[in-house]
Amino acid sequence: MTSTQKVAIFTPVLIAGCVILMFNFAIRASFGVFQIPIATEFNWARSDFSLAIAIQNLAWGFGQPIFGAIAERLGDRRAIVAGAFLYASGLALTAFAHTPAQMQLLEILVGFGIAGTGFGVILAIVGRAASAENRSLALGIATAAGSAGQVFGAPVAEGLLAVYPWQTTFLIFAVVIIAALAALPFLRSPSVASKQELEESLGTVLKRAFKDPSYTMIFLGFFSCGYQLAFLTAHFPAFVTEKCGPISANGLLAGIGITSTSALGAIAISVIGLANIGGSIYAGWLGKRYSKKYLLAGIYAARTVIAATFILLPMTPFTVLAFSLSMGALWLATVPLTSGLVAHIYGLRYMGTLYGFVFLSHQIGSFFGVWLGGKLYDLTGGYTTVWWIGVGVGAFSALVHLPIREKPLMGQAA
Repeated sequence: MTSTQKVAIFTPVLIAGCVILMFNFAIRASFGVFQIPIATEFNWARSDFSLAIAIQNLAWGFGQPIFGAIAERLGDRRAIVAGAFLYASGLALTAFAHTPAQMQLLEILVGFGIAGTGFGVILAIVGRAASAENRSLALGIATAAGSAGQVFGAPVAEGLLAVYPWQTTFLIFAVVIIAALAALPFLRSPSVASKQELEESLGTVLKRAFKDPSYTMIFLGFFSCGYQLAFLTAHFPAFVTEKCGPISANGLLAGIGITSTSALGAIAISVIGLANIGGSIYAGWLGKRYSKKYLLAGIYAARTVIAATFILLPMTPFTVLAFSLSMGALWLATVPLTSGLVAHIYGLRYMGTLYGFVFLSHQIGSFFGVWLGGKLYDLTGGYTTVWWIGVGVGAFSALVHLPIREKPLMGQAA
């Protein structure tokens, strides 16, 4: 990569977008750490907290096309400000929840807030600001920023919970998401849509996409990504805490401060995020050179193999970290490729809304991953069944991407 290309990629828009995504995901990725403290304090069933996070993910999904449309109609920055205040309000009010119903209701606010400050809005801004040559890579870098937040989100939450009650930690996070708006003045994205795209209405573009079988396949394929990621984010720390073999007092992990399985669970989420920084950027780089649909099929197939192998082996600290590293490399690698595929086929003008509807499938999967994780845990006493469901839907996603027609639809009749 030449120095000219580097300058073209690392624009103020990209950097500002990365900052907002980093804080968005740092907070969102930490919710699994709160599961045991909250359930213990109120004596809730595991499914009660899981349903709250599942509702949050579903609200995020429904909010994504809404905020995409708000950004395209009223302006990107207005959508982000609205999202940040909903996010902060939901977090602050959650600190005062005392019943499962209260928390589940408030997570709707949090979910809509995540939508307004998350991938759907930010990636559309970054995609419009990037050149066609660098768009896939720029989307990969922005996606990696979300993973950078995940690297420190869960451990910071774990550290705060060691000092403060969980309620105070939520209030701190509410302040943090408002502080992230300091990056907002730099989010000025030029419109690079073609004349035809600018002349077409949102309804026309949506009608064309919804009639296209490829759009349906992209929608269906993104379901498993949400299922797997949300299940792991919400339940993996608890899964590791309860099922992992003992950590040696004289071992390497103890030497770096990991002395309990609860700490290992939080670090596992961090490792996933760390590995995905490289994975997302590399996926974006590959998307410049190879077919996005085949790359997506390969990622889902690899996830399927990794997840099946992990659950078949005895769980030890080593297998936890090995799984986290390998799954992390594929964690959000689907996002720059999926969003880039939507932009490539359907154009940039309404990318935020079109990707928002695809992302709804991701969040429907997230709802079932989180909710089934808690429900089946309460029914069976473990996570094995919901894990194997994740393996199955991953294999489905690998197959459903293969028939996608990867060519622009601009200019075709609706």
